[in-house]
Amino acid sequence: MAEEILDIVVIGAGLSGINAAHRLQTELPHLSYTILESRERVGGTWDFWKYPGARTDSSMAVFGLYWFPWRRRENMAAAADLRQYIEDAAASEGIDQKIRLRHRVVEARWRSDEELWTVLVDATNPADGSVERKTIKAWWLIGASGYYNYDKPMDTVIPGLNIFGGQVVHPQFWNDSIDYAGKKVIIIGSGATAITLVPAMAEAAEHITMLQRSPSYVFSLPHNKHPYFWAKFLPTRWTDKLDWWAGMTVETLFVGVLSYFPQFGRNFIRGEIKKVIPATIDMDTHFNPRYSPFQQRLCFCPSGDFFKTLRRPDVEIVTDTIETVTPTGIRLTSSRTLDADMIITATGLHMELLSNMELYVDDARIDTTLGERFAWNNCMIEGIPNGAVLMGYVATSWTPGADVRTQQVIKVIKHMERTGATSMTPTVDGGETGRAKLPRRPAMPLTSTYAVTAKDRLPMIASVGPWRVGENWVADTWNLLFGTITKGVRYTYGRRKGD
Repeated sequence: MAEEILDIVVIGAGLSGINAAHRLQTELPHLSYTILESRERVGGTWDFWKYPGARTDSSMAVFGLYWFPWRRRENMAAAADLRQYIEDAAASEGIDQKIRLRHRVVEARWRSDEELWTVLVDATNPADGSVERKTIKAWWLIGASGYYNYDKPMDTVIPGLNIFGGQVVHPQFWNDSIDYAGKKVIIIGSGATAITLVPAMAEAAEHITMLQRSPSYVFSLPHNKHPYFWAKFLPTRWTDKLDWWAGMTVETLFVGVLSYFPQFGRNFIRGEIKKVIPATIDMDTHFNPRYSPFQQRLCFCPSGDFFKTLRRPDVEIVTDTIETVTPTGIRLTSSRTLDADMIITATGLHMELLSNMELYVDDARIDTTLGERFAWNNCMIEGIPNGAVLMGYVATSWTPGADVRTQQVIKVIKHMERTGATSMTPTVDGGETGRAKLPRRPAMPLTSTYAVTAKDRLPMIASVGPWRVGENWVADTWNLLFGTITKGVRYTYGRRKGD
């Protein structure tokens, strides 16, 4: 079993992992690193999702990488295009040479006597499928593999689903063999996946019914015209920066205003919906959520494609609850029956960190107790030395959040190098007494079912000191520039093995 020693191991070759690599080799070029990716290609989420129409639901002006601008007209990138964009970005900086594909992290164990991580990796040989167990030791471990389990969706009980005579598909497991042409399809769900599937499948299916238990907010996002306007007058490098700053400003203000003034936000979004939905659809039934804007994710659709599709006679939206699935469809609690040849369960993700790997600090297993621990500046977890988990934003575009937290980790590493520290562990002052005084809030404060059911698998946050989380990129950047990295932590000093 081969063993090597590196300074930093990054887990995941999606947007967050590739961006972390760019930051590392730009700001810490003297440190060695590698990216371990369990899949056969880079791209993470955007290589994984295969369902019709799969795309980002954020503006690429901000969701893309600031150092590798997205210059296409489409504001919401299709999954395949975004995956290629990530691969091109990695190649442009030589990051692709640092990626080890088909390398699945099985276990990571911090050894206090060495002040290093011991990472066990299963590497699959693409030629014959054989698996070799490897060991890598690293000073720092950075998790950039996202927040959901690729292998299973959220557990959802749908009565009678087992007796359905047609095909049942979850979008998470979509593949090229699935054929919906000429079929009556029911899509169960009201989130971003369902909003994407409806227009993507409408042309080929005989009939589509989007069945939602409760409505969501849906907002039309136009094509991004700013770069093309500015390009008439300014160099490309300037238009890229202007486009990013314009996108970030609009996004921050939009989310901030609608969150702080929820009734105004509700009225504004519903007013925009009213302009585009067919007159035959009852807005108060199908587009009147029980929650305020951004208590759950706002669903975006490019250029109103979802609303345009609702004008078709073979597309319907139904707001009701399921009494039971029957062999030929779904019977609702209102006694109405929906016929179906295929049911698609777009019912949510199984949220968790660390991609199923086991995590230990010496002999104590950590991955099973994340829900009992506080997040430090939303990038490290209480009690875990030299380890970071990169989480982006959920109300706004993911990438700026993951980036500012990557910079926070780099700030810590630079401090350690200046002071001679060998480890840094987030630690609540005052021990258990101090912990008991901290407010306990979920790190992902959404009211969506998939987020609420995951609260025991995700760390907590508080509203004080380094245990608070910035409300947006501006707040997090202020904390990065002027916040302390010596509160709520314990540094140790010595000599690392391998130095």
